[in-house]
Amino acid sequence: MPDVFINYRTGDGEKTATVLDTALSARFGDERVFRASKSIRPGTLFPAALRKAVRSSSVLIAVIGQDWARHPGLRNAEDWVRQEILEAFEYGIEVLPVLDGRTTDRLSKAALPKKLQRIADLNSLRFDHQNAQADLTRIGDALAELVPQLAAADTSTARTDQAAPVRNSVSGGTQGTVVQTRDFTGTVGTSLHGTRGPVHTGRGDQYVGSQHFSGTGSGAGATYVAGDLQGGIRHRLDRTNGTADDEQ
Repeated sequence: MPDVFINYRTGDGEKTATVLDTALSARFGDERVFRASKSIRPGTLFPAALRKAVRSSSVLIAVIGQDWARHPGLRNAEDWVRQEILEAFEYGIEVLPVLDGRTTDRLSKAALPKKLQRIADLNSLRFDHQNAQADLTRIGDALAELVPQLAAADTSTARTDQAAPVRNSVSGGTQGTVVQTRDFTGTVGTSLHGTRGPVHTGRGDQYVGSQHFSGTGSGAGATYVAGDLQGGIRHRLDRTNGTADDEQ
């Protein structure tokens, strides 16, 4: 059953409803997003299918076009846009108004029939076709925050769970101080060639100099090389006993 029900009026918000359906289906899964013209199979009882889909959803997106509040159907008990929203209110389904276009105003209670005035108090989001990608991301993020099932199915977060190995190198007669900062996930390697002056990679309290070395030798901390050193420098840690060998 769907988690998101897209409510819209044909001829006023229909294009935006289709764009929302395509984007949200790609992000969360086609079966989780209900749009009547896509989701109701031919030969199915239309009224029963709509009511069942609304009641089983977690969120109803109400696409609000420029003429939405002025449409006479909102005052007609048989109007399906009206019925779907009232069904969501009755069954405790979250209703998320999406204003269609940058010039569509927020709803005013005074312009709505009494039974629908509640929707004017709901916080809304905006969809502007000229800012489509950012607005679609914002709407999808809001849905993922509202519905745990959508957050679990969210394909947009899959890439952030994997971190690629990082390797840094400094070569070519570097002089002065070289600093590597921030934390990295994955395998990190640092190569230094032809270095003069202090070198700091990572964090911690490991020092390599003519007179001084301290630290646990775990390899997770920082390495400092002080003095006028020429050529490549290799710093090796014996992980068994914590001793260090320095080669120049």
